[in-house]
Amino acid sequence: MGFAYFPDTEEDIRAMLSRIGVASLDALYSDVPCDVLFKGEFDIPDAMSEMEVRRRFSELASRNTALTVFCGAGAYDHYSPAVIQSVISRSEFLTSYTPYQAEVSQGTLRYIFEFQSMMAGLTDMDCSNASMYDGPTSAAEAAMMSVACSRRKNKVLLSEALFPHVLQVVETYCRYHGTETCVIPMKDGVTDIAAIEAALASGNVAGIMVPGINRFGIIEDLTGLAGAVHDSGALLIMYSDPSSLAVIRTPGEWGADIVCGDAQTLGIPLNFGGPYLGFLCCRKEFVRKMPGRIVGETVDAGGKRCYVLTLQAREQHIRREKATSNICSNQSLMALYVTVYLSLMGPQGLKRVNGLSYGGAHYLHSELLRTGLFEDPFGKPFLKEFALRSAIPAGRLQKALLDRGIFGALSCGEDLVSFCVTENRTKEEADRLVDAVLSCSSKS
Repeated sequence: MGFAYFPDTEEDIRAMLSRIGVASLDALYSDVPCDVLFKGEFDIPDAMSEMEVRRRFSELASRNTALTVFCGAGAYDHYSPAVIQSVISRSEFLTSYTPYQAEVSQGTLRYIFEFQSMMAGLTDMDCSNASMYDGPTSAAEAAMMSVACSRRKNKVLLSEALFPHVLQVVETYCRYHGTETCVIPMKDGVTDIAAIEAALASGNVAGIMVPGINRFGIIEDLTGLAGAVHDSGALLIMYSDPSSLAVIRTPGEWGADIVCGDAQTLGIPLNFGGPYLGFLCCRKEFVRKMPGRIVGETVDAGGKRCYVLTLQAREQHIRREKATSNICSNQSLMALYVTVYLSLMGPQGLKRVNGLSYGGAHYLHSELLRTGLFEDPFGKPFLKEFALRSAIPAGRLQKALLDRGIFGALSCGEDLVSFCVTENRTKEEADRLVDAVLSCSSKS
């Protein structure tokens, strides 16, 4: 074959083909229709030396434009301490994989156990798994989990106040699992609790999914919702920003049964869209329907503390028809990232992160309103993200900001744009954003 890094020799390939009774590789793939086979030449560059490859990638990287991020919408530019990269780059972590054999995976199992413990503590839930791909897929799994827990009900109510991309993913999963979904409209920028109660009266509802902090950055008031949901025999699912749970009311305090979301806010960089980390927590009575895996703590024959896979609900571990999910692979590396971050920050550090974000967001909010070009359409409490009605079209506003190296003013509805401020942003950067807005207005 002439490929230096392929493990199979020509002799190996001939032996394998002979064993299965196939004359050639072409014959092996004879069932593939000819019209889908690629018949041209691949446009692959010539071989390069290591120095040339490094130079090439540097040239490609230089095309990226580094922007100052004032957007959120589910992905947030929080500070990531440098020590995290150092820790997760250790070979025993970076090369870890699904811990099939507990006796040789104690390091991996321990940090997964610590991750679960921290997430359960943040959400005020009994159990946490480890882990899911990202926020939207964790929400989809939570919806499926509510149906599995109800057994006889097959409808999930989804608040329109969830991020649009979360809604779309959950609706897609449910559609192909034969589960009915119903979107509950917003009222004055928040979930319409009365509409949920009316929908519950129709019956057949397994779960209701609402955000803790919604698509406009508003902290939702869910007073009385859990009681109405539980009285109907359904489960309450909350989509939460785990970083915010250091300072706002937890899902457990709201009476939630299942909590899902994206742990990217816990120090994981934006990284052009990934990799991120979905999380899923629940009350202990529902743990048997939780997808993924759960690591538990026990003692070995010598009485020493050790860790085991307590719950393994994937099709690789149990019968496919009994499995709750096929999620696996090395999402645990991102769980390690979050575990190190939370260990470094601690409760007071997380509160400080939220305090800085809150102060910066409210400063920018006030300064933008002072320009006379925006108005607050909702007037409701927010933490680090907020939406304003803009007198300047979103496209023109975004271009003015991009010209100043700023990524902000995300369109989030008719005449509405959103901004987000984390602890990474400075007052000088916020003032530069306001100056760009004023400059854009003067040119109109």
